Amino acid sequence: MAFIDEARFFVKAGDGGRGCVSFRREKFVPRGGPDGGDGGMGGSVYIEAASRLHSLLDFKYRSHFLAKGGAHGKGKKMHGAGGKDCVIYVPPGSIVKDAETGEVIIDLVEEGARYLAAKGGIGGRGNVHFASATNRAPRIADKGYPGVERWLRIELKLIADVGLVGLPNAGKSTLLSNISAANPKVAPYPFTTLEPQLGVVHLDYGESCIVADIPGLIDGASEGVGLGHKFLRHVERTRILLHVIDAASLEAPPLEQYRTLENELTQFNDELMGRTRMVLLNKIDLLSEEDIQAVQQVFAGEGIATMMISAEAGLGLDELKGWLMDILFVEGE
Repeated sequence: MAFIDEARFFVKAGDGGRGCVSFRREKFVPRGGPDGGDGGMGGSVYIEAASRLHSLLDFKYRSHFLAKGGAHGKGKKMHGAGGKDCVIYVPPGSIVKDAETGEVIIDLVEEGARYLAAKGGIGGRGNVHFASATNRAPRIADKGYPGVERWLRIELKLIADVGLVGLPNAGKSTLLSNISAANPKVAPYPFTTLEPQLGVVHLDYGESCIVADIPGLIDGASEGVGLGHKFLRHVERTRILLHVIDAASLEAPPLEQYRTLENELTQFNDELMGRTRMVLLNKIDLLSEEDIQAVQQVFAGEGIATMMISAEAGLGLDELKGWLMDILFVEGE
């Protein structure tokens, strides 16, 4: 299933119904007078956050959202029925913007948060409202007012506790699949992960957290190089960033990989440097004890906290879960 995290769409509220021109005509009721009812109000378009959704997939198949118009007024002062509202459900973390100016209108973070995107038109007044001492038989009524219509843009920032970042083939997807029930595609070639993946990791004492795997970053990602730049915004809501480093790489030394990641995150949003971060030196099952100690010493010499793991072999994953539990739940109390 495709992952859609941005879309442009059109909303149109329903028009108000027309007011009615009608006169009371009953036997034994002389000069019955006007009795035209008002038109109903048009339906409105709302955007609501729903936790059951995780992407903007619905917008791939539908770009126009229209509410129903109000019914016209009738005789005997009967008002027209109001039009049915249109509710667009989106994942929590969706940001609604004006399509023309790019101005942020609202950020729907919490479940059930709702925004009135287009208000329905007011119904027209029936001729009963136009009667006066000098005009006892008005033959005029208001037309219904048109509903609001506009183009909007929506962007999704995933709401996750932990974000996995790393270069292509660092082992992020393997790590996610081995600590959660997620089943991302894993293959020995660059850019296996083409879209963000979410997984729920069960920790101690019945607690759990959501982990997001972001497609691999490369040098220049913050400026649009590679795939990761498109999804970097998904790490902005995470509390913890895990830098997954290929400790057995023959192409780039582990410390160089780390600096590339730090640089791209800083260039994208320097506020990310204030998040809790941990460097995961992955694929230690492919290294000798001497190589493992050498890599550890390099990072220790730079004052960088590290954790040695092998996502494939399952080494160090229980320690990682324990650390996440302490940061997310124990220290937060």
